[in-house]
Amino acid sequence: MTKKEIVRSIADSLGFSHKKTREIVQGTFDAVVETIIDEGRIELRNFGIFEVKKRAARKAHNPKTGKAVQVPEKYVVRFKPGKFMEKRIAELVEKTKK
Repeated sequence: MTKKEIVRSIADSLGFSHKKTREIVQGTFDAVVETIIDEGRIELRNFGIFEVKKRAARKAHNPKTGKAVQVPEKYVVRFKPGKFMEKRIAELVEKTKK
C-alpha cells in the first residue's frame, strides 16, 4: 500500500478532503521521523515500536566478484510489532493454513 492509497482510504472513510487528509498523514509521518531522530525511539500503542539500533561493522562478500568487503558500522531503524499486531498476524497465518 502506498501513501497515496492510505490517504484515499482515510479520506473516503472519514469524509475528509484528500488534500487535508494528505497533510495530516504527511504531518504524522514527519512527527514519527522527528521523534525517532530526537529520542531514538517511538512507541505507538497497539502498533509497535520503532527504535534506532547500531549495526556493528562486519565482513561481507560481493556477490558478483566473490571478494570479501568490509561493511562499516551504521545506525538502522528497527521495528518491533506490538501485541495487537502480532495477534492479528497470527490469526491471518491460521486462516491461511486452513
